[in-house]
Amino acid sequence: MYRGIAVSPGIVIGKVFIFDSSEEVIMQRSLEPHELSKEIARFEEALGATRKEILNIQKQIEEKLGVEHAQIFDAHLMVLEDRTLIEEVIKRLEKERLNVEHIFQQVIRKYSDIFSQINDEYLKERSSDVRDVGRRVLHNLTGKKREDLIHLPEEMIVVAYDLSPSDTALMHQERVIGFATDIGSKTSHTAIMARSLEIPAVVGLHDISSRLSTGEMIILDGNRGTVIVHPSRSTLVTYQHEQEKVFIFESKLAALKNLPARTVDGHEVALAANIEMPEDIHSVVEHGAQGVGLYRTEFFYMNRTDLPTEEEHFKAYQEVARKVAPHDVIIRSLDLGGDKFLSHLEIPKEMNPFLGWRAIRFCLERLDIFKVQLRAILRASVCKNIKLMYPMISGVDELKQANHVLEQVKNELRKEGIPFNADMEVGAMIEIPSAALTSDILAKHADFFSIGTNDLIQYSLAVDRVNEKIAHLYQPAHPAVLRLIQNVIDAAHAEGIWVGMCGEMAGDPAMALILLGMGLDEFSSSPSAVPEIKKTIRSVRFSLVEQLAKDALEMNSAEEIERRAMKLLNEVAPELIMLHQERAKRRKTLKRKR
Repeated sequence: MYRGIAVSPGIVIGKVFIFDSSEEVIMQRSLEPHELSKEIARFEEALGATRKEILNIQKQIEEKLGVEHAQIFDAHLMVLEDRTLIEEVIKRLEKERLNVEHIFQQVIRKYSDIFSQINDEYLKERSSDVRDVGRRVLHNLTGKKREDLIHLPEEMIVVAYDLSPSDTALMHQERVIGFATDIGSKTSHTAIMARSLEIPAVVGLHDISSRLSTGEMIILDGNRGTVIVHPSRSTLVTYQHEQEKVFIFESKLAALKNLPARTVDGHEVALAANIEMPEDIHSVVEHGAQGVGLYRTEFFYMNRTDLPTEEEHFKAYQEVARKVAPHDVIIRSLDLGGDKFLSHLEIPKEMNPFLGWRAIRFCLERLDIFKVQLRAILRASVCKNIKLMYPMISGVDELKQANHVLEQVKNELRKEGIPFNADMEVGAMIEIPSAALTSDILAKHADFFSIGTNDLIQYSLAVDRVNEKIAHLYQPAHPAVLRLIQNVIDAAHAEGIWVGMCGEMAGDPAMALILLGMGLDEFSSSPSAVPEIKKTIRSVRFSLVEQLAKDALEMNSAEEIERRAMKLLNEVAPELIMLHQERAKRRKTLKRKR
């Protein structure tokens, strides 16, 4: 069994197709003086042909998936038209007098290596774009036909060292049922494309492409990031059973899509979804979420080497607002820092980055960056369904400072005659214990709260949530965490404002029962978790979850609270509990085998 990074969910069982995306071997050849001009002309011709190819792919993708995905290929065109790269190739041609394929391959390797060595995961992934463009130019120089994935003889799982975004985008969806690659990350363009196409995918599997052969049978688990080769009969039957159960259950959940998140006895809450990019809206709508409870804006900064302009911000926010209407979208202002850095912003390395210069702390010092985003959010707010929230607020001073900057920006827009929604709701994320404990003070300066449980749990319990050695201490149901959450909800309601939750806890059906009983007003989770939460809420009486929450707040341990919540979930929605037990059992089995 191989274990990698799960980048696109789903389980597929099928035969392997090894896709050879390795670099072509180019032989060195000396040029005669009279061949130089012809070689330069051949290079320019190859660049032109490659440009036509990329524009053609871009057009197909725009028709198939929309303009957002087509824009990925703008980066490819920028590489192709980079004058520094082109002039370096021509200068070396004139100086070294070697065939252009050989020189171009060396130059493209150098550029790819530069990106791959940058200490920023997102910029590092751009080396894949450079390699993709380089392969296309080399094929046009050598005249060799490029292998593609659109003529597979049957449904297969593609396994490769790497896949370019164009390879992924042009996959024949009916025959490529999943893919696995040696390298890659969740933020690569290829991973983004896989999620949009809803093709299960696992990347970062090291040398899997050299260990498998075309025709071998595998199970690709895009939920857990695993690939099982030559599965035993019992493993195969287990996965087929899981596939079937998931399919049947998802069909039942899909029937709830347009129904409200309302308990049996009529208590209704809002059910929203978290997104990272405008193209994620499709998934939000498909899963029946009522708007966006958290629009992370960091990725908008990360897939580039410069800062986004106000106009780029504006167009992205406006697009999301229009697509999600009549529901609301909550835009979180820039939350860089912690595990998210940009090399071009020159954020210094810190001993404890999660506790350091990040999120609202960074924005309040870099007003040049913060104000650009606020201007764009305010301009887009004329759509009337946009709300703003600040991340990592630790106390009232920060909240007041952020609101003061927002007022400055509003005044600037007024002077310029630029319209905006003056009544746009502004909220604070509660993800630090100090904010949770002073939520009664913060509530006087905010229109709503959104509880970010991932960080709140981490900071409350002093547990690094990505450290496997202490993972057992990361307990969402810990009495301390629940008491903090109840304090936030009570303080907000006392001040007449609503409270949402946008952390992973809001996507857990058992925890959702407790949160519902505590009085949480909005649940925002990953789009795929929305149907399960809706099913949970629609299966229970509010009086039962009120009692559950009351009992949980009097219990002594996370284990006791979890058992009590799971018991109720099993009583009201046994299908959900069975599904989660199957998944938990599978995780334990895989762990033992590792």
